[in-house]
Amino acid sequence: MCPSITVDRPALTRFAQQLIRTPSPSMQEGQVAALVAETMREVGFDEVTVDRVGNVIGRIGNPQGRKLLYDAHMDTVGIGDRSAWQRDPFGGELSDGVLYGLGASDMKGGLASMVYAAGALVEAGVALNGALYVVGVVQEEPCEGLAMRHLVEMEGLRPDWVVLGEATNLQIARGQRGRIEMCVVVRGRSCHASAPQRGINAIYEAARLVVSLELLAPQLNNDPFLGKGTIAATAIESHAGSRNVVPDHCTLYIDRRLTVGETETKALAEIRRVLAREGIAGAVEIPTYRAMSYTGYELQGRQYFPFWSTPEDEPLLLTAARTIEDTLGFVPHIGKWDFSTDGVYTAGVAGIPTIGFGPGEERYAHTVDDQVKVADMVAAAQVYAELAVRMLGHS
Repeated sequence: MCPSITVDRPALTRFAQQLIRTPSPSMQEGQVAALVAETMREVGFDEVTVDRVGNVIGRIGNPQGRKLLYDAHMDTVGIGDRSAWQRDPFGGELSDGVLYGLGASDMKGGLASMVYAAGALVEAGVALNGALYVVGVVQEEPCEGLAMRHLVEMEGLRPDWVVLGEATNLQIARGQRGRIEMCVVVRGRSCHASAPQRGINAIYEAARLVVSLELLAPQLNNDPFLGKGTIAATAIESHAGSRNVVPDHCTLYIDRRLTVGETETKALAEIRRVLAREGIAGAVEIPTYRAMSYTGYELQGRQYFPFWSTPEDEPLLLTAARTIEDTLGFVPHIGKWDFSTDGVYTAGVAGIPTIGFGPGEERYAHTVDDQVKVADMVAAAQVYAELAVRMLGHS
């Protein structure tokens, strides 16, 4: 029999508040990483390390057995317009059982639940036959999957299963669409703006491309589970010698979400066909993300992230569903995320069985109303703890 596992609700809540009160924009996660590592040691993790890029890796259990990894990112997006926040984004305010602040749902609440789930197993004296890893990763917001790629391919930690703690409202996510960021450089011919007919305005050429993208959108693939592929122009920049010169270059950035049947090659070919058909001089490419981690290590990777979906009969998924039903008393809905996660690497590239389960609601992520229910953090921690026992076994 497994000993009774009890999650320390007050301590979990305080930790989640501390996480929110510690700003951690991408590339500046150092302070929150130190807090996570310190708390892992306090609750009794067997081993706590920080890798070269700044991922915090905590382990309990037997490293010689099978490996279950709980993934949570430590970074957040920016606050945006500060005046739009009704509450202090870094206040960690608690009201009527709801915790508010930047990153509450995305995903400091989930990170806190994972750490205290492991702590509950330690407190209960559960000796796992395998190893449970709780990992706080860096730079997920600008380049999802990149820090996990480093952990697996460079640090050598390859788990047998991965659970992503992104917000699912205590349901299960088993996939998501992929994502490509594309950069299109449109070329024109500069001239004095007093005689625009002498040149070719790169902004006008880019505008034609934008209209063509709108016409392309309805033709994209649609999958019964992952949904429809989408395309959106997200930024535009022009280049000219001054403001009275017709620009000869214009750069357009495109967010392309990929569903089943859509690949990097297909997405690039679609844009190239539009350029050729419309007679627009330009080239499209996938930019490379480069950023220095808070540890001084440069991370880089192409801005291409494949779609993924875990089969409905995957043992991790089935065990998680039974664990939720037994622990929380309801049958979870099994669905997908609209946004992108580290699963693009763990499942989409590395082929590791991956699911998502976490507190918080997807609709609050990246909003001025970011929030998570304390009861849901505790519930998530209970499930994380019990799932580790069921997947890894104990003695």
